Amino acid sequence: MLKLYDYVLSDGCYKVRLMLSLLGVEYERRAVDFFPGREHQSEAFLDLNPLGQLPVLEDDGLVLCGAEAILCHLANRYDGNGTWLPRDPARFGPTMMWLAFAGQQLHALSQARLVSMLGEPGDLDSLRASARAALRLLEDHLTDRGLARDEWIVGDAPTVADIAAFPAVALSHDSGIGHEDYPALNLWQRRLRRLPGFASMPGVPDYF
Repeated sequence: MLKLYDYVLSDGCYKVRLMLSLLGVEYERRAVDFFPGREHQSEAFLDLNPLGQLPVLEDDGLVLCGAEAILCHLANRYDGNGTWLPRDPARFGPTMMWLAFAGQQLHALSQARLVSMLGEPGDLDSLRASARAALRLLEDHLTDRGLARDEWIVGDAPTVADIAAFPAVALSHDSGIGHEDYPALNLWQRRLRRLPGFASMPGVPDYF
């Protein structure tokens, strides 16, 4: 059985839990005391993942770290329909591009959340400015998609790009950034919540 090394309040770990739930894949959860215990910096954990980061997934002897890489692995191995990780070039490239956007530009939201909630070091004002800029880019993209009668970040069905982007956006309130200025993002979040198998986490609002 798959084993997920997990911290319940981590948005990166939530990406993986959400993907597993949407795919209907059973797994074992190994809770890691990220805060305040800093278990991810322990010798035992560093033997598993020298980067000292969460999430980590073990699957049949394969050890993977990094939420975006794990999402692609899960979609590739467990999605028999091939919808979450499209194979056709017209969708594969854009999906990878927005997957990278979630892991890079939207990372400012994750960092701002750590500074706000856990007192991690960082320039909160600068992080919030970068986060708002990233949210605006995604908002404008989803607005354009809506005008073309498309509901998802890429194509006519949700992909790993949607799952990668959702947690940081949904949890932005934790870093002091509301959703009032992002109507397209709010509609997108509502659609994602209606997917069969959707699973929430602490801090994700019930309504957008």
